[in-house]
Amino acid sequence: MQYIKAVFKFESIEDYQQDLLISDLADAGFDTFEDSEGGFTAFVIKENFNEQELKSLLANYAEDFTTQYLLEDVADENWNAEWEKNFSPLIIDDVCYVRATFHEAQPSYPYEIVIDPKMAFGTGHHQTTTMVMQYILAADVKDKNVLDMGCGTGILAILAAKLGARYLTAIDYDDICYESTIENAALNHVGNLKAICGSKEVIPNDEYDIILANINRNILLDQIGKYAELLKSEGKIFFSGFYLDPDLSMITAECAKYGIRYLDHKQNGDWVAAQFEKKE
Repeated sequence: MQYIKAVFKFESIEDYQQDLLISDLADAGFDTFEDSEGGFTAFVIKENFNEQELKSLLANYAEDFTTQYLLEDVADENWNAEWEKNFSPLIIDDVCYVRATFHEAQPSYPYEIVIDPKMAFGTGHHQTTTMVMQYILAADVKDKNVLDMGCGTGILAILAAKLGARYLTAIDYDDICYESTIENAALNHVGNLKAICGSKEVIPNDEYDIILANINRNILLDQIGKYAELLKSEGKIFFSGFYLDPDLSMITAECAKYGIRYLDHKQNGDWVAAQFEKKE
C-alpha cells in the first residue's frame, strides 16, 4: 500500500485554526499527523486522496490564513522508519507508560501499553486520547463491559483491559485501524477484545457499562442515540474529539434527550473530553 505525504506550511496560523484544519483533513481521509517546521505533515492512503477535494477544503480557510503544501509519495516499507523518527514514549498521570515496539520496557510503571507504529490515529500523543486515558485511569473499569468507538490503534480499549475490564468491543470504520487494533491487542496480551470494522451499524446488540467515543462532534451527535440504546443505567460515556464552544453544549443537549447527563469535562489546549452518565 502506498501513501501520500502532504507537508503544510503557514505564514501565520492560530493553534485553534490548525486544530480545525487537522480535523477537516481527518474527515477527508488523512489519518496521521506530525508537527513539522512551520506547520505540520499529514498522511493519507494514495488511493483515497483527491487533490481537488484538498484544494476546496483549503479554500474555506483562505480568509483566515495562507497555506502552502507539498505532496510526496511514501512507500509502505518506509512508513515504520517515519514513525520511529517521530514516535516518543508517553507517560500518563505517572502510572501508564505508552511505548512503541522499538522502545525499551519500563516495568516501574503499573501499566504499560505497547503500540506498533501503524498509520492509525490514537497513539496517546494527541490531547483527546490523553484526556480519555486520564478518565479511564480514574474510573471503575474492573469487570465492566466496554465499547470503544473510533478505536484507532485500540489504545483506549487496551488500557481498559489492563485495568480489569471484563469484555471489550473496539470499532473503527478504517480497515487499517481495525487491523492495528487486532495486532496491538495481541502485543499487549489482551485476549478479551473483539475488533470490528464499521460504524454504529455494526455495534453488537449488547449492554455496555462504559462507552469510549473519541471521534468528532458531528459523528458523536449522529451516534448518541445508538449509544443510549446500549448503555446500562448508571453507565458512563467518555467523549472527546471536539471543542468547548459550541461543541460541548450541543453534545450535552443531545445526550439530555436520552437521559444521559453531563458530569464534568477536561480541556487540553482547544480540545475537550467530557464525562456523561445515564440516569433513568
